[in-house]
Amino acid sequence: QVQVVESGGGLVQPGGSLRLSCAVSGTMLTIHNMDWYRQVPGKQRELVAGISSGDITNYSDSVKGRFTISRGNAKNTMYLQMNSLKPEDTAVYYCKAYHGLDYWGKGTLVTVSS
Repeated sequence: QVQVVESGGGLVQPGGSLRLSCAVSGTMLTIHNMDWYRQVPGKQRELVAGISSGDITNYSDSVKGRFTISRGNAKNTMYLQMNSLKPEDTAVYYCKAYHGLDYWGKGTLVTVSS
């Protein structure tokens, strides 16, 4: 059974940095397509960044230049390095892995506040 677990959220001041981690277990196969989404209460979940085969990356305009998505050395792990954080980055961040189906983690809360 595929499981997705995020970690690394927390409280950070504006201008600070955080690194989120995502680990996928339950499969021996390499997962090529993984994404980070975020959601604020009352709003739709939005794509923040994604990485696909060949390590092709894409970012939303709101985070481009500030966030970096990358794969970890361990199989089926992924990171989101978030720099120059703003209060509007406050959200629950979710990792999504595509493995025939979309598998979602439960999310990790990022709060950017002074």
